[in-house]
Amino acid sequence: MSIAPTAEIHPSAVVEPGAVIGDRVRIGPFSLIGPEVALGADVEVKSHAVITGRTDMGEGCVVFPGAVVGEIPQDLKFKGEKTRLIVGKRNRIREGATMNTGTEGGGGVTRVGDDGLFMTGSHVGHDVQVGNRVILANQAALAGHCEIADDVIIGGLSGIHQFVRIGRGAIIGAVTMVTNDVMPYGLVQAPRGELDGLNLVGLKRKGVKRSDITALRAAFQMLAQGEGPFLDRARRLGEETESPYVREIVDFLLADTGRHFLTPR
Repeated sequence: MSIAPTAEIHPSAVVEPGAVIGDRVRIGPFSLIGPEVALGADVEVKSHAVITGRTDMGEGCVVFPGAVVGEIPQDLKFKGEKTRLIVGKRNRIREGATMNTGTEGGGGVTRVGDDGLFMTGSHVGHDVQVGNRVILANQAALAGHCEIADDVIIGGLSGIHQFVRIGRGAIIGAVTMVTNDVMPYGLVQAPRGELDGLNLVGLKRKGVKRSDITALRAAFQMLAQGEGPFLDRARRLGEETESPYVREIVDFLLADTGRHFLTPR
């Protein structure tokens, strides 16, 4: 066990032998820190939280009461193999949220980027790869093997099917089930997840230039109403565009993943 002298641990908390506790870490009452956990500097673990498994947590994270971070996957194929959860810096993991370690068949690592907000009751399943500045609203759930790019927002009570990719800057409305890949900057809503436009609010908040937003609007219009099969439209778009944002969408759509994706209504 390694506990920095500046760490503050409540007498009722349990820190198991082998854990690594960084500088200025605060661990609240009745919390449990497992023997293979490493907490970076300035992590705060509030009361009644559990961090277990082979879990590395970056500096400045806050884990709220009732959260369970690093438990084994919810996968019947899991047989106790040694897998990991890696959580980046400055994440907020709110009450009752859960994050699971990976599986051997899925690469062995569940990974969360920096500066995310995982709201009450949200779930990050095994082998999920989450980017930076991602927001999961209350009760949103990521099934195993999902890939969530930077700056994605997933609304409350929404579910993302296993293996689904969600591109950078996309937004998923509340109470939405997403079963196919979502292109970058897409806006998805309705109970069965329909691609209903672009995340224009998010683009403007990020300070994207008007010219790029105009190019994205035109690209979406072409994808929605252009001639020929959808992938042919995407290929033509790639040949014509000079916008890096549109190019990102084209590359996402033409990637050789073997998966289906949502198309515009």
